[in-house]
Amino acid sequence: MDLLIPSTGLLFWMSLTFFVVLFVLWKFGFPVITNMVAERKAFIDDSLRKAHEANERLANIQKEGESILQEARERQAQILKEAAETRDAIIGKAQDKAREEGARLLDDARVAIDQEKKAAIADIRKQVATLSVEIAEKILRQNLQGNQAQMDLINRMLDDASLNK
Repeated sequence: MDLLIPSTGLLFWMSLTFFVVLFVLWKFGFPVITNMVAERKAFIDDSLRKAHEANERLANIQKEGESILQEARERQAQILKEAAETRDAIIGKAQDKAREEGARLLDDARVAIDQEKKAAIADIRKQVATLSVEIAEKILRQNLQGNQAQMDLINRMLDDASLNK
């Protein structure tokens, strides 16, 4: 039965040792352990707070990035619109200049045609006058006896003139 019920001396020394170890742990061990647990808890709380702040900053950065991207898209649209307006203005100016140049060339061509027409009419008149003088000269050189001979000569000369052209 000694195995199940310890002797009082053993019980006394075991209790005394237990209380001494408990006192030493209470005095020196538990404060260190509780301080380490408290420091660990503070470190974890601080890490959680920093992680929460980092998440908030990340959300703010994402919002700022989206707003910057939206501004960039708006600026791009504005630049494209300005470029299209500039292109249209340049094309309009070029078309106006081309129309003016075409009108000027057309006017120059009309003037040149009129001058050539006048020169051609003057040349034709000169040729007609020369032909008339030649006909008159030939008529005068010949002794024409009658109207029929004169008419034959005039017809021959007209045929010769029309063949020369």
